[in-house]
Amino acid sequence: MTVAVVRAADSERDQRRAAAALCAAGLVPGDRLLVSAAASPALLAVVLGALRTGVVPVVLDPALPAAERAALAADADAGLDVGAEPGRLLTGDVQAELADVPLARPVHHTSGTTGRRKGVWSGVLAEDDARALAGEEVGLWELGPTDRHLVLSPLHHSAPLRFAVHTLLAGGEVLLPGPFDAARAAAVIRAARPTTAFCVPTHLQRLLQRDDVDWSSFRRLVHAGAPCPEPVKRAVLAAAPAGSVWEFYGSTEAQFTVCPPELWLARPGSVGRARPGRRVEADARGQLWCAVPRWARFEYWRAPEKTAAAWRGDLVTVGDLGRVDDDGTVWLDGRREDLVVSGGVNVYPAEVEAVLDAHPAVVESAVVGVPDEVWGQRVVAAYVGDANPVELAGWARERLTPAKRPKSLHPVPELPRTPTGKVRRLDLPAVLGL
Repeated sequence: MTVAVVRAADSERDQRRAAAALCAAGLVPGDRLLVSAAASPALLAVVLGALRTGVVPVVLDPALPAAERAALAADADAGLDVGAEPGRLLTGDVQAELADVPLARPVHHTSGTTGRRKGVWSGVLAEDDARALAGEEVGLWELGPTDRHLVLSPLHHSAPLRFAVHTLLAGGEVLLPGPFDAARAAAVIRAARPTTAFCVPTHLQRLLQRDDVDWSSFRRLVHAGAPCPEPVKRAVLAAAPAGSVWEFYGSTEAQFTVCPPELWLARPGSVGRARPGRRVEADARGQLWCAVPRWARFEYWRAPEKTAAAWRGDLVTVGDLGRVDDDGTVWLDGRREDLVVSGGVNVYPAEVEAVLDAHPAVVESAVVGVPDEVWGQRVVAAYVGDANPVELAGWARERLTPAKRPKSLHPVPELPRTPTGKVRRLDLPAVLGL
């Protein structure tokens, strides 16, 4: 089993080499660097070396089809494209000076579950804003030089890269075991005893199915990216050390809430409260908006109309629906694009899924609306697990009003997902043959 261990001091040296190579190539602050490589020490060094000189890395999935990569590359208008070989920027001996913190955020693209991918651009930050942005992330998770961060998700996604980068900035180590495999991850956890990890609920589900995972080394086991079924959440809370399992709600664009374990146990199913320096509120339509500090602002790259639709003063939305309690606790109902309108009644898939997931023989579920001549749309559910569809229908009937009850229930071996673990509800009708 090969695990790449990235130490802060070694990475710092390579970051300086990358920065020197970028300067020699003529890149200046605000220019884009295109990279589409698998997780490696070189990828982290090049990304950080660029960021700490104000060059903005555009980080693409190395598995993108050629045509899609070409379209995103043309849109990025990058000054340099290193493709799958970031290491070629590390071959020289010249080292450049670096800022203490990243002067920009990498460009990532939204996952494309509801349309064409959009690049998220924050530009080059003023020094005070750059320090505030880095300090917020390091401080929230209390990252430090004794941390060993385990990477379970691809680094071309925003959250995994953010955790790895800030662990190195805090002086810690990053463990890169390669593409996720539950057996390999369990072995790395036993042998390397990581202190932190970011994961999506699918990772937790697969690790919980094993009896050889030693959870005892974690002080922060953070999950996000998709709703976590309540049985999975309770199981990992029981398995991991007390106080270690945290959740957050955010997106490629921005970070909104944080949920420590004691808050989730007091408000099961919530996604916590606003991160420090933020405020979350819901408008009359139930759409969530978050007031963010200056350093967390962004725009959609070369899409001013989409940027304008996302912002209202210092409030930003990514289209999610939910509610906010009087004490600031935030609850998600889903995305407006996922909303099912059946017989004039708004049905939020997340609400129906929570009921189905609570059944002891259901591992996870996904709900979608399909066209119906009478009702406009009818509610359909797919689920993973051993539940009998007839029994599950009775379970739902006891707990949901008629409009919200699935009109058909379909057991499936797995749910269609994006690479970040989000369920692709829009793919469900084709998967189910509807």
